[in-house]
Amino acid sequence: MKHIKTFYSIEMETSHGLVTIEGPVPSEQLEKYTFHHDLVSFRPPEQQQKALVEIAKLEEGRIIIIRNNETVVGYVTYLYPDPLERWSEDQIENMIELGAIEVIPSYRGCGAGKKLLHVSFMDDAMEDYLVITTEYYWHWDLKGTGLNVWEYRKMMERLMRNVDFEYYATDDPEITSHPANCLMARVGKRVNDETIERFDRLRFKNRFMY
Repeated sequence: MKHIKTFYSIEMETSHGLVTIEGPVPSEQLEKYTFHHDLVSFRPPEQQQKALVEIAKLEEGRIIIIRNNETVVGYVTYLYPDPLERWSEDQIENMIELGAIEVIPSYRGCGAGKKLLHVSFMDDAMEDYLVITTEYYWHWDLKGTGLNVWEYRKMMERLMRNVDFEYYATDDPEITSHPANCLMARVGKRVNDETIERFDRLRFKNRFMY
């Protein structure tokens, strides 16, 4: 499969001034930006920048960012599922994963996350993909938001539904280890039945085990 990427950019007014939401951003451009010191959900900002640069170099990798001038204040990543996870056991070439989404605390509540996803799916090529996302409560900023796990789960579901993600049941042990965890997916308009059937087989691996 040829991974076609078309760059999109929009601007949004915030209480911190005008920001730019754009992508997929090439790796060489990502290297030029500064990552805000509050981008710490997954790893320190400098390490996170290096990780995103490496994702951007992947043929299927996509990084969409929010930046205030030259400072990145939020991002979302898309790439093939982690080789250690169930979702990569059948290497479906048109199934990618929304791997991470992060917006610094001072930019939350203004629709920044929603705009990140909106720009992600402006590219018509995304209609060729089945995009999955796995939501685990231990990745959520419960302390920073003041939400409990169920409130955060509802917030994430609302956010993802804005770009047509839907909830999908699964027997994956990591997801079933806590009732707030969930699997969501967005099926592009040109995704065929074979891809969906292969995805269904990954979702349920123990359906005949008693």
